Amino acid sequence: MTATGDTGAVRGLAMHFLGHSTVRLEMAGSVVLTDPVLTGRVGPLRRTSPPPDRAHFADTDLVLLSHLHSDHLHLPSLRLLPRTARVVVPRGAGRWLRGHGIRNVDELAPGEELEHGALRVHGVPAAHSGHRFGPRSTRGPQAVAMGHVVESGGHRVYAAGDTDLFPGMAGFGPLAAALLPVWGWGLSLGPGHLDPHRAAEAVGLLRPRVAVPVHWGTLAVSGMPQLPGRIGARMRKLLVEPPRRFAAAVAAAGERTQVLVTEPGAAVALDGARPVAR
Repeated sequence: MTATGDTGAVRGLAMHFLGHSTVRLEMAGSVVLTDPVLTGRVGPLRRTSPPPDRAHFADTDLVLLSHLHSDHLHLPSLRLLPRTARVVVPRGAGRWLRGHGIRNVDELAPGEELEHGALRVHGVPAAHSGHRFGPRSTRGPQAVAMGHVVESGGHRVYAAGDTDLFPGMAGFGPLAAALLPVWGWGLSLGPGHLDPHRAAEAVGLLRPRVAVPVHWGTLAVSGMPQLPGRIGARMRKLLVEPPRRFAAAVAAAGERTQVLVTEPGAAVALDGARPVAR
């Protein structure tokens, strides 16, 4: 992947953090949705913030799916989208997805590219399990997990999906923005995830102009935040603290990237992003 273009400003982009890893990205005349989770539940997980308004996804043109886990590839949410939306799934999972009634499916793998109107989408690696049912299962669909770099008009936006830290991130720039996971939905993180401090290390490799923390504050095991005692208290903290810890870690490392902490359901304040000298 060859990095080109001037990412010296974030004007011309619009983003809305819809919760978990779902971001509405408006870019070059297209509406892109990352890993859409749009309903009030995902299996045993319940949404702790309101589901997004239909107006935020009814005009979706392009859907980017990073991997097959159900909190990223959520079939009920995909069925809420326009049938005309182009759905891009990791290579090898297209047949399975079509078999579940999703049409207009394309496949992409790390190292491959596709065009959508004025957008170019680069598939990039991720350090995460690609199996639908987790790293220890040997049954069901599997495809390599990945991230995406969306590029147009000199703007490049990295959507990480789920990933751990890996050195190759340093080759994804220059970036106007990076959508970086900073937690998950439980009391702890399994392998293949970024916590706030490792996400801050990722910023040091990626060096984006702005970073938007995602994968937090949206889902929890049903009833857990309401539990009395230490477990409930810890879960309630984990629904609010990770993006702030991430922002503090980025600042403590002396990085020039501006962290835009955005509550689930809110627009990302890109208009207020300060220019950063490189």
